[in-house]
Amino acid sequence: MLRKVINSKTKNSRIKNNSLRDVALVILSAVLLALPFNNGNLWVFAWFGFVPLFFVLENKSSAQAFMFSFLSGVIFWFFTIYWLANVTIIGFIVFILYLGLYFGLFGVLIRRFYFPLLFAPSLWVVLEYIRSFLLTGFPWALLGYSQYKNLPAIQIADITGVWGVSFLVIIVNVYIYRLIRNRPRLQQAVIVPVIVLVSFGYGFYKINLAHSRISLSQLRISVVQANIPQELKWDPKAKHYIMENYIRLTETVSKERPDLIIWPEAASPCYLGEEKWCFNEISDLSYRIHRPLLLGTVTVDRGSYYNSVLFINGLSQEYQLYHKIHLVPFGEYIPLRHIFTFLDTVVPIGDFSAGKEYIVFNIPDPASRTKDKFSVLICFEDVFPGLARNFVKNGAQFLVNITNDAWFGRTSSPYQHLSASVSRAVENRVSLVRSANTGVSAFISPEGRIEAIFSDDKGRNIFVEGALTRELKVFAAGKAFYTRFGDIFIFLLFIFLIYSIFRLFYIAKERK
Repeated sequence: MLRKVINSKTKNSRIKNNSLRDVALVILSAVLLALPFNNGNLWVFAWFGFVPLFFVLENKSSAQAFMFSFLSGVIFWFFTIYWLANVTIIGFIVFILYLGLYFGLFGVLIRRFYFPLLFAPSLWVVLEYIRSFLLTGFPWALLGYSQYKNLPAIQIADITGVWGVSFLVIIVNVYIYRLIRNRPRLQQAVIVPVIVLVSFGYGFYKINLAHSRISLSQLRISVVQANIPQELKWDPKAKHYIMENYIRLTETVSKERPDLIIWPEAASPCYLGEEKWCFNEISDLSYRIHRPLLLGTVTVDRGSYYNSVLFINGLSQEYQLYHKIHLVPFGEYIPLRHIFTFLDTVVPIGDFSAGKEYIVFNIPDPASRTKDKFSVLICFEDVFPGLARNFVKNGAQFLVNITNDAWFGRTSSPYQHLSASVSRAVENRVSLVRSANTGVSAFISPEGRIEAIFSDDKGRNIFVEGALTRELKVFAAGKAFYTRFGDIFIFLLFIFLIYSIFRLFYIAKERK
């Protein structure tokens, strides 16, 4: 009897210790994966961040695999998008619980590691892709974005999109796990190093090739970062102060004779279409400095409100508009508003209409009579690969992202947003310019190199005021494989997953 009691206590102690170990490893995995999204220089942690979680999933039931993976996902998202709590605490909690479900599903399906070597990375990337479209999509903090400062690794994005970078990172995670757990077969031991070597070899080749790449033209572009506090953005008493700020900064930077001056998202403090004085001020400014001016504004047309871009030609005073196509759900509009009426009291929600046209703007050059073409991604539109791709397919030779990330305070959010812009530049092999109200305003090369970031004399680049002017190379549009053919890589992964699942079902049936 005493021996049974002792054995029972020993067993319970062992179970408790194993549970504590599992929870510790789950937390470790989540933290390792979150580190690169809080500091881009820590990209190396993503290459083995999943390994602790893989060990936890060994010999677990489906329910246990789901719960441990779900917990890891919730912790990861907590540390990655913690800044969302500055806008809505309830929305933040609901959102990280939703996003954690993708980790949970991933854990359930890979809990047995006799799956083919390529199954886990294929599954993860397909889940990222689904997350990018389901419920209007949230392709934020994709695993591939963790590598935005690792230039050789991200060059394959011009073939596979950012999805290929995610695939590369997680297949290395699986490989490291297998090397630690047991010796993989020769074929498996070779395939991953070959994939990594080929990918990085391609990356170095593309980076070196950039030096010999001939540009069609070179533009001088200025970005204005006015650093308008969020609490003043729509304060009626602050309208003239905001306008005076932008005019002052623009007149100063115009002395550098840029070909284009860019203000950030919603820079205009007025609703264009309702307050004519505001449009007149902007138009007169552009004409006075003889420079084209691009800015974010809210426009009103036939009772509908749009988050828009206004482009004014400083010479002819002609203007064009682009209306934001992909609105922020529960931010700029409420899906199924008649059902989710309570959300009006939970999060600050606008009531915008979505644009429908992929507008390409032209910068005329009176001397050469050529036109440099560009398109604009407003706010988080730059996190959607398909949007940027469609603009470039329509003829945009470079991209502009205007945004206002002041909502989220002095956090990692602006840098996470920057990482998405880097991927859009590489995928389409075009230069990209960012103008952000509070930062990060930057110039990005077609290789994803951040060539310049606006900062003050203390090196701070968020929540500082000023302007930055740089030369930008313009290349022919639509030449990259990804631009031309899109998500073929994702299609192949879907096919592989379907094949693998049917094969595993067949093997399981044969063993019975």
